[in-house]
Amino acid sequence: MKIVYVITRSDVMGGASVHLLDLVRGVQEAGHEVYILVGGHGVFQARAKANHLSCISLRHMVRQISPANDWRGFFELKEIISKIKPDILHLHSSKAGILGRLVAKRLNIPVVFTVHGWSFTEGVSNKRRLVYKLIERFMANFADKIITVSNYDRKLALDLGVGNEKLLTTIHNGIPDSHRKIKRDLPFGHVIKLIMVARFEAPKNHNALLTALARLKHLPWIIEFVGDGPTMCNMTDLARDYGLAERVKFLGARNDVDTLLEKADIFCLISNWEGLPLTILEAMRAGLPVIASRVGGVPEAVQDGKTGILVDRDDEGALAQAITSLVESESLRIQMGQNGRQRFEKEFTFQTMLQKTMQIYDAVVQGNR
Repeated sequence: MKIVYVITRSDVMGGASVHLLDLVRGVQEAGHEVYILVGGHGVFQARAKANHLSCISLRHMVRQISPANDWRGFFELKEIISKIKPDILHLHSSKAGILGRLVAKRLNIPVVFTVHGWSFTEGVSNKRRLVYKLIERFMANFADKIITVSNYDRKLALDLGVGNEKLLTTIHNGIPDSHRKIKRDLPFGHVIKLIMVARFEAPKNHNALLTALARLKHLPWIIEFVGDGPTMCNMTDLARDYGLAERVKFLGARNDVDTLLEKADIFCLISNWEGLPLTILEAMRAGLPVIASRVGGVPEAVQDGKTGILVDRDDEGALAQAITSLVESESLRIQMGQNGRQRFEKEFTFQTMLQKTMQIYDAVVQGNR
């Protein structure tokens, strides 16, 4: 089978980017011919090349809405896909999802769109929700199958009239297993290391986490923020204003996230909205207890009270209490971390995700013959 994947941005490595590279590598190793089309040049292309994946840059595929660029982007995409002649097109991210579906319709190519969190989800502005709901209602007519990474997103779409039961299917994210061993007991007096891996931009809420930590100066903790982005400087200033500069480390974008997770004690992901974050699965794989916002598909990964603690969006008091509970109790950290590792092995492995995705490809291609 010949498969073309399209994603909007090459300049950042978010969850959708990591998901796509893992998926394409697995599909290629299974013997299929794969191509990635991505907007611009950047770190995504470098990682694709390092994984021996064919990656083509698109000049006019940009995240921002731009009628002139989007018009050019449609014809650029159409020209490249016409030359490749794939059996199926698999789209990731909103802009690629829109232009790609229109191109697929014009070329009569089967098309699958994976949603890594709807743009009309809870937590975004009402105006944005309305606009994207109307767009996705219309664009649903141009897909052969829409994959949501959480049951939350599938139900949200159905409730708002985007697609139907037959069109929408859930395939939970899955990640390769690093075969990491669970951490042993910690020495007495150990300073507890928290870690949050996320870009400094919406939907992540680093502000709320720093505000909660400012209440907990009496506890023995430090935190590492991994990632970069437009709000990083603001958060650096906020940490200094709170008197936390010596306890908050801003590490920027890193290629050694697995190692950093191995050296941490608690994983945090505080967000205003989410799909099903890969970083939470990475934390569970590493045997870490998770503190996360109760948004999107997060509760489908984190079992509240068993593998971690979920807090309501913007409830900084509950967030502070969750951090306190895990910082003060080594036994709770260890038990939740072990439970999370077991849940990862049962529900969120890469092979399970790959097998379900290939079944979608087969069904879509057969249905278009």
